[in-house]
Amino acid sequence: MAYPFPGMNPWLENPLLWHDVHQSLIIALRDDLAPRLRPRYFVGVETHTYISIPDEKRKSRYPDVTIIDRGGAPVRTVATLAPAPFMEVALRDDPLLENYLVVRLVPAGEIVTVIEILSHANKQPGRDRESYVQKREELLETEVSLVEVDLLRDHPPMPYADEIDSAYRILARHRKRLNYARIYPFEVQQAIPIFSLPLLPDDHEPLVNLNELLAGVYERAGYDLILQYDKPPQPPLSDEDARWAAERIAAGN
Repeated sequence: MAYPFPGMNPWLENPLLWHDVHQSLIIALRDDLAPRLRPRYFVGVETHTYISIPDEKRKSRYPDVTIIDRGGAPVRTVATLAPAPFMEVALRDDPLLENYLVVRLVPAGEIVTVIEILSHANKQPGRDRESYVQKREELLETEVSLVEVDLLRDHPPMPYADEIDSAYRILARHRKRLNYARIYPFEVQQAIPIFSLPLLPDDHEPLVNLNELLAGVYERAGYDLILQYDKPPQPPLSDEDARWAAERIAAGN
């Protein structure tokens, strides 16, 4: 099945699948930009590492099952006392790795632009979001340009990007205007906006077409084989968007 939507596919937002989509889209974006920016720039994949303490009041970063071992094996030798039953709980979540892109000047290695695609882990309220927002604020104190792509309707938008109400949004901050950022809002039925990638002043800034990249990832990965289009996406769509999406899916079959 060919990619059925002009922009973001709401069924890809499911936390069970998004980590795979996120990582695949990061690599696709790197492979698209790298040959267009060479030899002046190098585009590298780098990683955030999140290690957080489990919290029953917040959702899991991804819906993995936390394994809790129950112990207290029977005593194998004759004894008058037996060990008491116990429960083993996790003190920390398993480390979570999230990739992002860094555009570096060649050969100096200076970071020129950081490209983030938001995940459930760094968007939903909790320790991971706080960690991400702190690193984001530190980045905004520098002259590095930032592109932040939010393709998730769930969870509150990031600071500054939340000033415009929309289903999805892209934030682009250029070193030429450090105190300002461009917000590209778009809705479920709209294509992802094509934007120019911020680079050093006077350099040609290539256009980024995430629609084509996302459609390519969808088809190469075969996501149509596992997406349950007969069920509502997570989070659900409005009635109007649900009817529109059903028409798009039916037309693609």
